[in-house]
Amino acid sequence: MATPSFEQLLEAGCHFGHLKRKWNPAMEPYIFMERNGIHIIDLYKTAAKIDEAAAALKQIAKSGKKVLFVATKKQAKEAIAEKAGAIGMPYVIERWPGGMLTNFPTIRKAVKKMTTIDKMEKDGTFDNLSKREKLQITRQRAKLEKNLGSIADLGRLPSALFVVDVMKEHIAVAEANRLGIPVFAMVDTNSDPSNVDFVIPANDDASRSIEIVLDAVCSAMAEGIQERSIEKADSKEEEEATEATAGKRRRVRRSNAAAAEAPAEAPAAEEETPAAE
Repeated sequence: MATPSFEQLLEAGCHFGHLKRKWNPAMEPYIFMERNGIHIIDLYKTAAKIDEAAAALKQIAKSGKKVLFVATKKQAKEAIAEKAGAIGMPYVIERWPGGMLTNFPTIRKAVKKMTTIDKMEKDGTFDNLSKREKLQITRQRAKLEKNLGSIADLGRLPSALFVVDVMKEHIAVAEANRLGIPVFAMVDTNSDPSNVDFVIPANDDASRSIEIVLDAVCSAMAEGIQERSIEKADSKEEEEATEATAGKRRRVRRSNAAAAEAPAEAPAAEEETPAAE
């Protein structure tokens, strides 16, 4: 699990904050200085916070749980879809559907609707509909896919949220806070970090800045997933070896029991030698 170096973060522009007049005083601990009216983020603290967040996310992934990535801003959409998708994590890059977490059963119904439409297309039911009905259902399916396609496999509430730009995604953060779901987030100098459990102070407007942070956390999660699969394989081997040993012992016990229960053979009678005349 490699944390980006100071130089890499600097090159990606992670240190650029917002104008001083737009700052949130709660971000003061993460601000290094002001230059030309713009706040500069302390990249040593950024690196430390990335390391801390990556370690926690790795453990979540290693335990087999899901992290929902949320970023609906243009600069982050492609990176989120690529990197979260590569490790099999759900993500939201279109408009955040209100109540997605706090009213999760309704969202699951919408996902099931999408699955039902797919089933209709496969079993031939779709072919029996009129042209107008087909068009309506196709449009409905496309809309559901756009908004919910990336969370189709999310069968239960996520164990954590990773957010890019907490101001833009404030509804998602509020829902997670309400349900006690930990929030990991890139937080810029104009944002309030108080509702975030794992703050990563960084420029959340530049695509390169977003990518370098995502690279670090997603790589850590990929390691966690790999370690989980290795441990499961080792555990399976141990179980198979234990079962084989137990089976061998059972066979030996059955063999011994069978030998003990078998009747003893009677000694052969001695042949009488005929007397000589």
